Amino acid sequence: MSVYSVKGRGWRYDFTLRGERHTEAWFKTKKEAVQAEAKRRQELENPKPVEQQMTLQTVTEIPIGISFLELVNRRLDFVKAYKSEEHYKTNVYLARRWVRRWGEMGCRAITSDMIQQFLIERRRVSPYTANKDLRHLRATFNYGKKKKIIDDNPSDGIEFFPVERKIKHVPRAEEIEKVISFAEPDTQDYLRTINDTMARVGEINRLTWDDVNLEERYIVLYTRKKRGGHLTPRKVPMTQRLYEILKRRQSSRDKSHPWVFCNRYVDQKTGKQIVGQFQYRKTIIKTLCKKAGVENFTYHALRHSGASIMDNNSVPIGAIQKILGHENRTTTEIYLHSIGRTEQEAISVFERATQNSHTDSHTAEKTMGHPHTAHLN
Repeated sequence: MSVYSVKGRGWRYDFTLRGERHTEAWFKTKKEAVQAEAKRRQELENPKPVEQQMTLQTVTEIPIGISFLELVNRRLDFVKAYKSEEHYKTNVYLARRWVRRWGEMGCRAITSDMIQQFLIERRRVSPYTANKDLRHLRATFNYGKKKKIIDDNPSDGIEFFPVERKIKHVPRAEEIEKVISFAEPDTQDYLRTINDTMARVGEINRLTWDDVNLEERYIVLYTRKKRGGHLTPRKVPMTQRLYEILKRRQSSRDKSHPWVFCNRYVDQKTGKQIVGQFQYRKTIIKTLCKKAGVENFTYHALRHSGASIMDNNSVPIGAIQKILGHENRTTTEIYLHSIGRTEQEAISVFERATQNSHTDSHTAEKTMGHPHTAHLN
């Protein structure tokens, strides 16, 4: 089917002619998409005379090549196929702003100055926001270069804006438990599962009963945050609390659905209840933190909190790395917000040395007498 809709985004045409793919999005109605496809087919099947093409090229001097919209759509198709759903949603959100600005332009017509100006405008929101746009724009153009559909990346050489880095708030165990206590029972199970496994939200959302081994007390988590976008498994042992949660949920589960946590909603068009994989809900924690009177934190902070607790209790960093599912040790070290034992020992040495120095100085004064009081005797 060459014309189709994507929920929440609109209509799109996509067809192949003479071995070359042509696509454009997002149209508000199917009729607009059909008309645009027909127009594009006509242009391709009835190309302009060579003389007219040469005149156009002489006027523009720069061949347009692939459009920026086409590049973005190809990159989004790739991200959807190979990356996580959350990563895909982030790219779609950012790309809409880029397309409004450069969608009709050819990639070769987009310059570094144009991108720099765009990023300066985005910096008014925050340096972090501008840097996020730059990272994803650079990845989009690099994708085009890798696939040999463009020659240059106009974002090369553009520097990231300096940001003010702060120590992230990592909630204490009692804060986390207080926040969870304000949630509904099903949400409590969900949050405690994330907390006790230190898993990424997406890993728990895709967790199925086939991934749960109650006999040997472990679960299997899958993540795409690996090279190549492959879903990579790892085993995480259960806490006693998690074992009891999963055992209870398994005994009362609906066997027609494979997921441990299901997303239930009513379809507005049909009025039927839909059951699917649990979806990311970023407002849950924020709402619960407000109710509990606790400083706001995110799902990801639960991973940081768990890692810091294990580090404080002398768990080897290699074990922490495996539980968190990190490929690199340096990534795990970022999660360890607690002050390390080496730093604590260094400060203790400093404290003892300064105390001894102060004591020696005070003793010497008492033995020799204060120089000013000696003249008064």
